[in-house]
Amino acid sequence: MVNKNALRAGAITAGTTLMLLMSSPAFALTRGDDPGPGLNVFQTLGLFVATPIALFAIIAGLVIVTDKSRKNQQG
Repeated sequence: MVNKNALRAGAITAGTTLMLLMSSPAFALTRGDDPGPGLNVFQTLGLFVATPIALFAIIAGLVIVTDKSRKNQQG
């Protein structure tokens, strides 16, 4: 049987490795690549503020709508 601590350590190691592999394109600028045009204020707020709030609201709404525990309490 696998020890829980060993399983956790493996999951952390795999997650860290995955994050490092995914972040490696961020260092591509050192080769002289052109990063392209920047975002304006509205695009930045929409991408980093409005989009996460909207995703949270959609997921929370789906959880509330599909919740079965309230049906059991009423019956």
